[in-house]
Amino acid sequence: MSLKEYKKKRDFSKTQEPSESKNKKKTEELIYVIQRHNASHLHYDLRLEQEGVLKSWAIPKSPPEEEGIRRLAVETEDHPLGYEEFEGIIPEGEYGAGKVETWDRGNYLPLEATSTKRIIEIKGKKLKGKYGLIKLKPKILEDKNWLFFKLKNDK
Repeated sequence: MSLKEYKKKRDFSKTQEPSESKNKKKTEELIYVIQRHNASHLHYDLRLEQEGVLKSWAIPKSPPEEEGIRRLAVETEDHPLGYEEFEGIIPEGEYGAGKVETWDRGNYLPLEATSTKRIIEIKGKKLKGKYGLIKLKPKILEDKNWLFFKLKNDK
């Protein structure tokens, strides 16, 4: 996974965002975080650790805490490990300018993964349980739209 697109969009002399993935992790568990990002439009950034980076999706509305709520999740560029710790203000004029704060964090387990479907178990402070990410059929060649939703309990 490459951070080329991530780095291309940022001037690290102006923003406090991390430029590289940090090498040492505290645990072997996979990182999960949702950051509330008050940029040009308030949205939530879902980030899941995968292959040394944080796979990322922008969710325009608040994340689904209950079954039956589906949210659009637009795939964005990979972010470096360490970004899950980032909170602060991205300066005006920079990509994503605005306030970033942690909304939820924890770990996750991948249960099923294909190029168009991910089933995960989230172990966050706010979100807990099985969630799905399903890629929508593209209306254009490089459509990055997914649905993010909570799955029914197995009980």
